[in-house]
Amino acid sequence: MDAIKILLCHNYYRLRGGEDQSYEDEARLLESHGHEVVRYTVHNDTIADMSRWVAARRSFSNRQTYDDLGTILRQQRPALMHCTNTFPLISPAAYTAARAANVPVVQALHNYRLACPNALLMRSGRVCEDCLGKTFAWPGILHRCYRNSALATSVVATMVALHRFKGTWQRSVDLYYTVSEFARRKLIQGNLPADKIAVKPNFVDPDPGAGRGRGGYAIFVGRLSPEKGVETLLAAWTRLSSDPDGMPLKIVGDGPLAPTVKRAAERNSRIEWLGSRSLTEVLALVGDATMLVMPSIWYETFGRTIIEAYATGTPVIASNLGAMAELVVDGETGLLFAPGDASDLAAKVRSLANDTARLSAMRRAARREFEAKYTAELNYHLLMELYSRAIANRRNGAAHQSLAKVETAERVVS
Repeated sequence: MDAIKILLCHNYYRLRGGEDQSYEDEARLLESHGHEVVRYTVHNDTIADMSRWVAARRSFSNRQTYDDLGTILRQQRPALMHCTNTFPLISPAAYTAARAANVPVVQALHNYRLACPNALLMRSGRVCEDCLGKTFAWPGILHRCYRNSALATSVVATMVALHRFKGTWQRSVDLYYTVSEFARRKLIQGNLPADKIAVKPNFVDPDPGAGRGRGGYAIFVGRLSPEKGVETLLAAWTRLSSDPDGMPLKIVGDGPLAPTVKRAAERNSRIEWLGSRSLTEVLALVGDATMLVMPSIWYETFGRTIIEAYATGTPVIASNLGAMAELVVDGETGLLFAPGDASDLAAKVRSLANDTARLSAMRRAARREFEAKYTAELNYHLLMELYSRAIANRRNGAAHQSLAKVETAERVVS
């Protein structure tokens, strides 16, 4: 595809996460290949200055978004609009504005928001599919799944159901993409159109190169929250602390369970909490680690830290769940353990830590996996294919609408 102008839209989270990183990575990737990128962003920090009513109303359709994007679309005339996250402040008003300007829309799906009010397919510390495929997510409201509030959950569930009824998800987005085949299957079960959902994984750029893996420690990188399996991780290291030469653990990240992690580090000398670190620091730490541990207990849609580990040649021990089981080749690029099972995790850490030859082979395999699937250049070509497909979908959709109008007119005349 020749260089084009692309409008990128993103609603930043209060606590920075993988979606924010994906938005920024894709913007840089496009610009590095000569495309002109126009950015439209909002930040959830501004919600603190709004009443609950205003915040809820804007999640349905934000007039400010519609006006802002309408102006940008008229003045900039992009060939395509690519949205990373629109919840809650950008809202589906972005699609309405693009449709009015006849600009194709690509929407990334980094979570399960359109199938589950809390976006995780998780409740009470376990996987939950009670709302999957339902026209209205009433079980989520019953269990107060979003922010532990029936009212807040009702707002999200009603917003999704209303736009499903209006056909927004089916007609106003020309192409969706998920970051794993697992997530694609779940979202199709959640009533999104299968013919409009593609798969494009995340990528790591710049390439950090293979690390040396000589630090002699395991590492966890991620948000310190229940769904990330932090409690399983800490319980496993309690078991490992009795080993004479137990593997030290470095924890990178912040979040609601930070106090729990801090207390664990104070009690257990083999656990070190490093707090938040820059991506450059993270990649250096991961590259020097013996292994990366990803103990999530929810259906991860991808697992960015897995491919960051692969980029540095570091094997991964991950939960046998969701996209993690798709990314980690058990016995080749890492090991899989039973989700939430601290004993199994500890056993897998022990078995790998004491097998130097296997670790060396896994380091080579992890790096090969990165080079084969997760480089920036490969990802760029995938993204261009998605853009071409979205533009073709919009063109075909417009042609079908025009044909329908002609057929209707002919019936009226006859």
